[in-house]
Amino acid sequence: MCNGSLMDKLITFSVPLMVSGILQLMFNAVDIIVVGRYSGSQALAAVGSTTALINIFTNLFIGISLGANVLAARFYAAGRDREMSETVHTAILIALISGVMMAFVGLGLARPALELMDTPEDVIDLSTLYMRIYFLGMPFFMLYNYGAAILRAVGDTRRPLLFLVISGVTNAVLNVFLVVVFRMSVEGVAIATVISQLISSALVLRCLYRTEGSYQLRFSKLHINSSHLKQIFLVGIPAGVQSVVINFSNALLQSSVNSFGSTAMAGYTAANNILGFLYASVNSVTQACMSFTSQNYGVGKFKRMDRVLSDCVIITVTVAGTLGSAAYLFGPEILRIYTKEPEVIQCGMEIISITTIPYFLCGIMDLIPGALRGMGRSGVPMVLSIIGTVGLRIVWIFGIFPLRRSLFVLFISYPVSWIFTILLQVVCFFLVRRQIHRREMATA
Repeated sequence: MCNGSLMDKLITFSVPLMVSGILQLMFNAVDIIVVGRYSGSQALAAVGSTTALINIFTNLFIGISLGANVLAARFYAAGRDREMSETVHTAILIALISGVMMAFVGLGLARPALELMDTPEDVIDLSTLYMRIYFLGMPFFMLYNYGAAILRAVGDTRRPLLFLVISGVTNAVLNVFLVVVFRMSVEGVAIATVISQLISSALVLRCLYRTEGSYQLRFSKLHINSSHLKQIFLVGIPAGVQSVVINFSNALLQSSVNSFGSTAMAGYTAANNILGFLYASVNSVTQACMSFTSQNYGVGKFKRMDRVLSDCVIITVTVAGTLGSAAYLFGPEILRIYTKEPEVIQCGMEIISITTIPYFLCGIMDLIPGALRGMGRSGVPMVLSIIGTVGLRIVWIFGIFPLRRSLFVLFISYPVSWIFTILLQVVCFFLVRRQIHRREMATA
């Protein structure tokens, strides 16, 4: 990451991550497709209505895994093997503890949280059942994500992709088996998800256990190093809080969609799954930007660090522009994979028409905080994202949307909030970069 040509290495690093994210969403899409086609629009709406809530509950700890990624990348680039090993064991223990905590939180708060979101009566029982089973797999979910973060930190994105393919194929097969053959509904896809998460976590832990490198895992060495934990939290908690608050605004938006009834909810579920593919694509570039920035920052190669961001912007605009345009052009055909109901397809297309083509803006909005986290600055981009994205959407949902209630008015808040947040983040980036440049000159 610190030497030689850059663009080809960024692409080589990003593509397996991109394929991993897309495959993960394809396997998740099987959940939605199977219940939508074999259990009806209510089951489809029930699964979709849980997405924002699940993200609120889990993204704080997923954000902390980004802190582990940044710290591990820095130690690995600098050849500090002891600190690298301590970081690995601290991160895995955090993953296990947080996963168990989230399992209990999900079991206890699933229905009250869905009631707060005004989930319709014809959907809420199925939604609660799905969430409770899903959260039983949280320990496995966390272990996979933290283990994969360690592998990405050392430049290995291929093995997490392989593990995901294995667990995803298992998930897809179990979905069809439990729902179509055994006539289960949302509980079938939830059980399949938990089993697939168990498999992916076992594979990534086995990989870390069998390696001979500084990131080797030994369960007897699991402990929390307070110094490394603090450094992980300094980067990870702001990233996690940012994700939680953004998903809180998405939950408010989900509540607004719920007010249109289960047909609109089903349309939003399908459209949101398509947007998930776009996010997985641009997020892979953000992960590459963060890892490359962190390693180059760790060895003091600041000019190369700047090139990382500029090259990542080019990749993000190209990928998001191409996929976003394709999603818009072939939207009706793609939505028919999820459901046969014309009203659901119409609602889904109304959302897609607003959000897909300008999605490259969302990619840039995530890219700049990724670069800042790689430099160890995570607090300021968190505040700016909350103000720009969450604050504006809350004002929009409670101030503008009630004046003219429609899906178009509701979802136009997405591109508006992306543009506003980017403007704030660009100013922040240049201020941080100037501070680093001054320190570099003073050191010289």
